[in-house]
Amino acid sequence: MSALNRPGLGILFILAGTLAISINDLLIKYLSGGYPLHQMIFTRSMIGLCFTFTFVYFEGGLRILKTSTPGLHLVRGLMVVCANLCYYAAMAVLTLGQATALFFVAPLFITLLSIPFLGEKVGPLRIAAVLVGFAGVLVMQQPWASETEVSRLVMLLPVVAAAFYATLQVLTRKLGVTTQASAMAVYMQMTFLLVSALFYLLAGDGRFSEGQTNESLIFMFRAWVWPTPDDWPVFIGLGISSGVIGYCLTAAYRLANAATVAPFEYVGLPLAIFWGWLVFGEWPSIATWVGCALIIGAGLFVFLREQVKERPLPGRRTRWGRR
Repeated sequence: MSALNRPGLGILFILAGTLAISINDLLIKYLSGGYPLHQMIFTRSMIGLCFTFTFVYFEGGLRILKTSTPGLHLVRGLMVVCANLCYYAAMAVLTLGQATALFFVAPLFITLLSIPFLGEKVGPLRIAAVLVGFAGVLVMQQPWASETEVSRLVMLLPVVAAAFYATLQVLTRKLGVTTQASAMAVYMQMTFLLVSALFYLLAGDGRFSEGQTNESLIFMFRAWVWPTPDDWPVFIGLGISSGVIGYCLTAAYRLANAATVAPFEYVGLPLAIFWGWLVFGEWPSIATWVGCALIIGAGLFVFLREQVKERPLPGRRTRWGRR
């Protein structure tokens, strides 16, 4: 069976998933001062799994969960878990705009990884656009600055998360030939549940956060606490957004060429800046604005170039007639 190729639908799914991601990030940052990361992931995955099984029902029922490649699905699940841990540990310290901007090397990585792992063709002009996008990330990160507000290690975490995420989406494209989007979303949610449950067994009492001064480590290892009545709607919102993210992103990379849909994840940059300003009073620096312009411009060029490459040329014929 050949890979699916429905770029229009894939783009719609990536836009919906990116919106859900921005809301998810906002809610996690909002809760990060009082709850550990693994508790949020466990709770949202439990709720999100219920919504995901609804998608399973409409795509064929429980029989679609049977797979002949459980190992690859496990690796894919671990990739997204590692990406989440690195990214959200950084987001507890960085602003939403900073964390998202640094993470947005992911679509650039995906475009590059689609060449050796998926055999997709990415021409020199799109490669140049990818390099411009990386330059935009560097402008935001400002590695040449002698001092920064947070440690370099924390600023590196979103980039590490991006590498894990890029590998995840390349695997999604490969596995999506034979596996429904909802089935892959179920495997992912179950991996989240397993890893967060292990975190609870090992660190749920908060023993590893005692004496810590690093806010990222405190966020990861503080003790579990029962949510307050005011916070339950936020946790439910996390679960709903998790279900939407798991399905939409999987469907997007299953239905369309990775180099086509990946640039549309850049929509998450202005969304992160908007939520950061609206909820937390965060306003980007000039460097952040310049970096955003470079990254979004590069992403739009990659997409437009993809469309030109696939557009039939007037009067051109192939072996089978007019294209």
